[in-house]
Amino acid sequence: MKRFRYRNGYFKRGSRVQTVALVSACLAGLTVCCLLYTARKIQSKKVDAAISGEEAPRVALTFDDGPSSYTMQLSQELKSRDVAATFFLLGENMEEHKEAVKQLVQDGHLLGNHSYHHVQLNKLSDKKACQEIVKTNNLIYEYTGIYPMYIRPPYGEWNDQLDCGVEMIPIFWSVDSLDWKLKNTDKITLRVLKEVEDGDIILMHDGYQTSVEAACRIVDALKEKGFRFVTADQMVVD
Repeated sequence: MKRFRYRNGYFKRGSRVQTVALVSACLAGLTVCCLLYTARKIQSKKVDAAISGEEAPRVALTFDDGPSSYTMQLSQELKSRDVAATFFLLGENMEEHKEAVKQLVQDGHLLGNHSYHHVQLNKLSDKKACQEIVKTNNLIYEYTGIYPMYIRPPYGEWNDQLDCGVEMIPIFWSVDSLDWKLKNTDKITLRVLKEVEDGDIILMHDGYQTSVEAACRIVDALKEKGFRFVTADQMVVD
């Protein structure tokens, strides 16, 4: 049998050559299989994440100063778009719009406290500030059976040392729609869409028809871009 030179020794065709080739082929095949398996696992995780929405950019839509005569319309428009928002309620407005408060819960929205009289809480005595908070909390509980944990302090001013005997977690905002000032559907929509990014909390108000219209446009536009809407507590907890 013909021999082939291999470094300082010899080996036979059909013996060592084939063994080396076979081992190399097996290793190469094993490497390819591992790479394919890993790629499929990664792709599978991406598909699962896409289905669950884990990788989608998130945004929270929040409304202050309600409820109002527009709140039920807004709630139903959001529900029809499968969007849960957060409504920070004023105690003084709740008594006139009791059914709207109940409807918000039925439609899957999160309720929070916005004080009773829309006052700057850190300018009040602790006693009066607590009265503003507790009175509104009690109304929300009376109407819905849910005691709120979250507060949107009016004007974004909060006293971290305030102790009212109940835990209240303040939630602020990162995008201000200025809807109360603009009162123009196109301008409100454009302002928000120009600024909003993943992880933002959008501040709006549910006391204006233009705000309702703008909110619907904002939701439609952001959903088309792949955004996922969550309630504000999910931004704080996560």
